Amino acid sequence: MQIRNISISVEVYSSLAALPAEDRMLVRQAQQASDAAYAPYSRFQVGAAVLLDNGEVVAAGNQENAAYPSGLCAERTALFYAGARHPHAAVKAIAIAAQRCGQPAPRPPYPCGACRQVMLECEKRGHLPVRVIMYGEVLTEVAHSVADLLPLSFDLDC
Repeated sequence: MQIRNISISVEVYSSLAALPAEDRMLVRQAQQASDAAYAPYSRFQVGAAVLLDNGEVVAAGNQENAAYPSGLCAERTALFYAGARHPHAAVKAIAIAAQRCGQPAPRPPYPCGACRQVMLECEKRGHLPVRVIMYGEVLTEVAHSVADLLPLSFDLDC
């Protein structure tokens, strides 16, 4: 038997001002998208903003539905919309921000497993590492690649 250890590294920032300018802009877009999220059941509004290699930014919020789990996370809403609007553009970065009952989340909102899988496929399709900015009021974490967040991913090549 052999044991394989898997670890990930993320950059940790204690303030929005410490982020690079492009990341700050993307976080602000994600925050605005969280304002427009439809989350009457959980009251956990998440916004995601996607930066494409053509310079376009596409943002969206989570969309809940009374027929749970028919809703969709902000990350997938934004990525699918970006893919529909800009099918040949690669994703460079995605920022995620959240609020609960109108108050900004202090800790970073981490993408769920389904979102990580979709993000990873976008990364592979675009042949670019996708920077993932997970913004919290107290702490922000940044991964340089979705593959870092989903090291043992599903792949059609398996």
